[in-house]
Amino acid sequence: MDSGCIAHGVLLGLRVIVFNREEARRVYGLGFYGKPLGVAKPRGADFDAPLELGLMEAVYLAEQGLLCVEKPGGHRLHVEELREYARRSIERFDELYTVYRDLRDHGYVVRSGLKYGVDFAVYERGPGLEHAPFLVHVLRRSDSVDPLYIVRASRLSHSVRKEFIIAAVGAGGSVSYLVFEWSKP
Repeated sequence: MDSGCIAHGVLLGLRVIVFNREEARRVYGLGFYGKPLGVAKPRGADFDAPLELGLMEAVYLAEQGLLCVEKPGGHRLHVEELREYARRSIERFDELYTVYRDLRDHGYVVRSGLKYGVDFAVYERGPGLEHAPFLVHVLRRSDSVDPLYIVRASRLSHSVRKEFIIAAVGAGGSVSYLVFEWSKP
């Protein structure tokens, strides 16, 4: 095994698959990274399946030196190659990844928020241990925001008992968080 890498994954489209089941459990156990294939709602790292990682998770773990990624033919990708591949594959990758990395660096578990119409669903402890308390939408500070979008997103998040947050990415990668809460007059 490469120095520092605790797992090896293969890049397949928009995913990186860790086929070795022991390595898959190890990566998942670091902080709920990825999803075990064929396991609907894992409650921990006690599963016997390969692990599917999204590109953002894979880039993050590769930057930490914990994941080594290769193409199906066996060519090992350097972190910058993987990051460039993600940039070409995911619209707004830089802004999304900046927020993903910031949240992960602060100890949060970050998952797709697609089913809620936002970029990320964010957990304090992890899926299976709690429901995600936060829904995060990512914008550049220079982006304009439709007030109707804020009302819709806030109403949805309130109805599913989650806080709606806009993460604004500034020049140089700084991130500001705006939390919206319902209040009764």
